[in-house]
Amino acid sequence: MKLKAIEATPESFAEYGQVIEPTDDGLGFGPDDAQLDLTNGTPRFYILHIENRPFNFSMITHHARVTQCLGSVDRQPWYLAVAKPSIVDDEHKTGIDKSESVLRSKSGHLFVPPCVDEIKVFKISGVKFVKLNKGTWHAGPLFRESARDFYNLELTNTNVVDHTTYELGKENGVPFEIED
Repeated sequence: MKLKAIEATPESFAEYGQVIEPTDDGLGFGPDDAQLDLTNGTPRFYILHIENRPFNFSMITHHARVTQCLGSVDRQPWYLAVAKPSIVDDEHKTGIDKSESVLRSKSGHLFVPPCVDEIKVFKISGVKFVKLNKGTWHAGPLFRESARDFYNLELTNTNVVDHTTYELGKENGVPFEIED
C-alpha cells in the first residue's frame, strides 16, 4: 500500500501530538511548547543513530506510558508514519465495538490494533521536532539516506517496559511504501 506523505504542521499533526517549531528566547511556557508527560519514570534524552533503515514499513509501535519527542539532528527532511492512539482502559472496554479485537500488550495494557486505512505519513522538514501523544502508533523515523541521527526524548526504560509493536504486514498482509 502506498501512502502519500503530507507536511507535518501543528494543524495537520494535532491528532497525534505536536509539531514544535522555534520560538523566541525568553518566552514563558505556553501551548506551543511540547506538552510532555514523563511522570512514569526517569527521562532519557539522547541522540539516536539509525543505519540502513528501509524507506517503507510493515510494523508500527506505541508507548502507553510516555510522550515521546523525535527530531532530526541535521535538519534534513524525514518521515514518520502514525495512527491514532487506541489504548483501552479496563473500565472502558465495554464501549469498544465488538468487531474490534482488543489485545493485551506484553507490558499489560489493552489496545485495539491500528486501523490500516487510518495510517498517515508525515514529512518533517526544517527546524522542528514532533511530540507524540501517549499511545500514538508510529513507524520511523524513516529516511532515504544510509544513516541519520535523531534527538529522542522518552523514559530510560521505554523500550524495555513500554514498547508495543503491531506487525501490520503479518496481521494484515499490508506492507507500506511512502510516496513523497
